[in-house]
Amino acid sequence: MSAERRSIGAFLLRRLGSGLITILGVSVLVFAFLHIVPGDPVDHLAGGEATAAQREQLEKCLGLDKSLPMQFVTFLGHIADFTLGNQCAGGGGDKRTVASRIADVFPHTVWLALAGMLVAIVLALPLGVLAAVKRGTWIDTLATTTSLSAVAMPQMMFAPLLLFWFFLTLGWLPGPGEVGLAALILPAFSVGTHLMAMLARMTRSSMVEVLGEDYVRTARAKGLPESRVLFVHALRNALLPVITIVGLQFGSMLSGAIVVENVFGRPGLGSTLLQGITERNYPLVQGVVLVIAVIYVGVNILVDIAYGFADPRIRRA
Repeated sequence: MSAERRSIGAFLLRRLGSGLITILGVSVLVFAFLHIVPGDPVDHLAGGEATAAQREQLEKCLGLDKSLPMQFVTFLGHIADFTLGNQCAGGGGDKRTVASRIADVFPHTVWLALAGMLVAIVLALPLGVLAAVKRGTWIDTLATTTSLSAVAMPQMMFAPLLLFWFFLTLGWLPGPGEVGLAALILPAFSVGTHLMAMLARMTRSSMVEVLGEDYVRTARAKGLPESRVLFVHALRNALLPVITIVGLQFGSMLSGAIVVENVFGRPGLGSTLLQGITERNYPLVQGVVLVIAVIYVGVNILVDIAYGFADPRIRRA
């Protein structure tokens, strides 16, 4: 085996190992925090009218009849068999696994994240390029102010404002609980605006740096059209750090849709997680958080691996 292959293999093992340790750490923390929070989960799930037999059945489903170490071992076992445990909802009557519940809502969150990513990219690239080309002018100031405002405004404020303007006031777009492509527009803008601001600022900084490079000056000296210089020679090289941010933030968008999904009444990982927290449904919360952690860590590992293959210095670092 060559030294290059050994370097690649060691790099992959290090990244996979650190990812598994991170996921295990998240599992331990979520398990611990759920059991530290005061309150009886049986009371939340069973309700006040549950019989003693129903409460006992629910307690057994949640694993509360076992010691804490055994509950954690059971949780790890459910991870190993890919069921993530039972939901234990409805007095223990709903026997669907947590994995099945997550599989039902996961596509909705993926579509929301993809739509939000599309909104962010379509808005951020022209804004960042325009700010870089018009650096130091009022256009640059306006673009920078717009980006900072989008970063500063939290989703819990922006999502209801969009709903108020475009659904309640103007009636242009569907409201909460509706389905279809049109119903995805407002949630996508709510999710994508924050990322748009980050990408626009990153695009501007990267473009400003690239526009000062020798090959850009050479392209202009050859008499190439300015549009070709900007979008073929400059933007293509300026996009490398932007692509990194897109990859790293995709996992965050999957996990950061809690507020948006609830404001717009959409099913998904975020609304499922909030429901599990409200009900103190241990298996459901643990399963959703674990899936979010796996997605986030997995996307980060893929980005690191791509950079490692592209730049040997990263593998040796």
